[in-house]
Amino acid sequence: MNRKFNYETYLYISTKKLIILVNNDLNENIYKDELIFEEATNEIVFEKLGYILNKNIFQIEKKLKSFIEKVFVIIDLDIFFSLEISVKKNNYKDIIQLKDINHLLYEARDCCKKTIEQKKIIHMIIKNYQIDNKDYSFLPNNINCNNFSLDVNFICISNKFIEKLEKILKNFQITISQIVDARYINKFVSDEEENFFLMTKKIIKGHNPNEVKLVEKTTKNKGFFEKFFNFFN
Repeated sequence: MNRKFNYETYLYISTKKLIILVNNDLNENIYKDELIFEEATNEIVFEKLGYILNKNIFQIEKKLKSFIEKVFVIIDLDIFFSLEISVKKNNYKDIIQLKDINHLLYEARDCCKKTIEQKKIIHMIIKNYQIDNKDYSFLPNNINCNNFSLDVNFICISNKFIEKLEKILKNFQITISQIVDARYINKFVSDEEENFFLMTKKIIKGHNPNEVKLVEKTTKNKGFFEKFFNFFN
């Protein structure tokens, strides 16, 4: 099979339904299946997850003539833990620099890791900038100040849940590309389902300029926060 692909696979998980969807570079849905149930516990959802994957993975790979190796997992379950941390820096009337933001984000992340136990950070979002006691939704360009602070929101999920999910996907030789919180996505979309998956794709690709992308360090020149905000690009 050809392993070069121009599509993305999404797996939506809730207690009301499971959806598997494949979307191409033109934002066209080229495959979709869903399993609806009136109500289910998390345990039943995991059982049904194996069923819908077994039903569809081979069919998708046959249609695409390519293997599914990774999926984006959208979770609409009441399992997320949210934590907000504020960090502050004296700036002595200088212009706020990228390295200053980077330093505060490291500090916020370290504080979060000290608080959460057996959980993984899924989303890291700057909720507010306070510059000389004035609030901003986004960081102004080339602004001088005496001091500034960031209010950073962390959305986390338990490692046990991730491990259980990974175990099911491993049966199909699939790994998790990224986990996203459906409630977070819903803040940006209307009620239309097609817009929901499109917005999920946009969020993953950096639609929210205040969301910090967390990546592993791969080179000595690349820090923990690979991608900052659109105005720094």
